[in-house]
Amino acid sequence: MARIAGVEVPNNKRVEVGLTYIFGIGRSKSRIILKTVKIDFNKKVKDLTTEELTRIRKHIESYELVEGDLRKRINQDIKRLMDINCYRGRRHKRGLPVRGQRTKTNARTRKGPRGAMIKKKK
Repeated sequence: MARIAGVEVPNNKRVEVGLTYIFGIGRSKSRIILKTVKIDFNKKVKDLTTEELTRIRKHIESYELVEGDLRKRINQDIKRLMDINCYRGRRHKRGLPVRGQRTKTNARTRKGPRGAMIKKKK
């Protein structure tokens, strides 16, 4: 298994798909990376030479924000929104949907499971 940006990339996958196992890299970004380092998309990860792997690693280290750094950046952005007390920040604080979805019904993923209903005594 090839190790890129601290992530084990599976050998039996194509390089284009294998790079998507890294947090912050999707299909389109992996294609851009492979195009700039001049590697065929259809090549399997196990068929890559060490020189090709180092080219991919260097490109990702120098140009892409991935894994821990990206997670830290996202958390800092959310914290900044909460600190300036904007609408999106207040929604994050309360654990409600941030992007304008309805909350009367739905929104269970964000709000969590329904609370216990108060039963009426007979």
